[in-house]
Amino acid sequence: MKINSTKYLHGTINLPGDKSISHRAAMFSALAEGETKITNFASSADCASTLECLKGLGVEISREGSTVFVKGVGKTGFTKPAKELDCGNSGTTMRLMCGILAGQNFDSVLTGDESLSKRPMKRVIEPLALMNAKIDSIENHAPLTIHGKNPLTAHAFEPKIASAQLKSCLLLAGLNARGETSVLEKTQTRDHTERMLKYLGVNLQETKTENGTLISVSGKEVLTAKDLNVPSDVSSAAFFLVAAACLKDSEIILKNVGLNPSRTGIIKALRSFGAEIEILNETELSNELVGDLRVRGSEALTRKAETNLIGGEIIANLIDEIPILAVFGTQTQGGIEIRNAEELRVKESDRIAAVVENLKRMGAKVEEFQDGLRVERSNLKGATVDSFGDHRIAMAFAVAALFAEGETEIIDAECAAVSFPEFFDTLKNVCR
Repeated sequence: MKINSTKYLHGTINLPGDKSISHRAAMFSALAEGETKITNFASSADCASTLECLKGLGVEISREGSTVFVKGVGKTGFTKPAKELDCGNSGTTMRLMCGILAGQNFDSVLTGDESLSKRPMKRVIEPLALMNAKIDSIENHAPLTIHGKNPLTAHAFEPKIASAQLKSCLLLAGLNARGETSVLEKTQTRDHTERMLKYLGVNLQETKTENGTLISVSGKEVLTAKDLNVPSDVSSAAFFLVAAACLKDSEIILKNVGLNPSRTGIIKALRSFGAEIEILNETELSNELVGDLRVRGSEALTRKAETNLIGGEIIANLIDEIPILAVFGTQTQGGIEIRNAEELRVKESDRIAAVVENLKRMGAKVEEFQDGLRVERSNLKGATVDSFGDHRIAMAFAVAALFAEGETEIIDAECAAVSFPEFFDTLKNVCR
């Protein structure tokens, strides 16, 4: 993909459905008793992988564009798959399916592509073993052979890492465990699982303690089918928020974006650097906050922020948006420093190394740390950059190309389809 600079962005954008919520909507609808209609289901390849895995487990699923129909089989109504379940590039699919499959009375195998097979699965294998689940792996990597058991044994967890995928995996396993399973979350991560379980009738308990939030679920709980509306993906919105904020005379409106408080760290971060982002028409759908976002090119980016450091607890809130935040840092007075983001090393690529490498190719002044990076305000130059097969790297540097002098070529840009197949067409349509 070759991209040249643009003067400004203008228009109204309807983004695809939120990837995190779409994964959960499909899985939880399959676990429910009854039929579910899911509207605005994500167009991403990752979420298609989740649907295919569920079909492989005997779940009847049909799709009409962005609308998905699921006939729930209940918590233990899945059938033994005839072949391996391919999670593609999706870590969410693999980790959450581990929680579901651990509590079934059959064996199953989860596989993934080359990138997913390198991602750490010890974080779900070890805690599930404490519930008497047995998972075989290749040195804690996929393929994973899950020897299902029902019921599992409930357990009280205090995870060492802040991970919504781990938390969700354990709560899903808890639905098929004898007793009450709890997860103590010391640093808040995205809470789509908790919201959706409650929406589907599960009596999920959330108790504030001195050490964090204790989230508990009983194995006696039943999910009741209920139609679900998926908001547009705030992580996809982030690329357009940055592009428009950094280009004078830009104005775009992003429709029906998910505004879950555990996901809006990106909006807070951009505003702290002077980005002009306004929330319009805020409402609630399927237990999730939704609204329109209007962003204008901001003169305020020329003023130095109170602090250029992004780190600590907010990192868990905006972990997926850090690559585009680093690009944003090249356009802000004083730049940006990102710390406490070691988790980026084990995403679809080593995102810290990938961002640093590509920023250097484009002439940015950037320093790499084990847990993050620091980038200074820089005049970017067109270059050949590498997506490293990572959708968020590809999209972040498509935005960087809009600010750069000359032409930028992105190697393996098609990997953007993992989360946002329409990304490049959508971007082209608002560039002026």
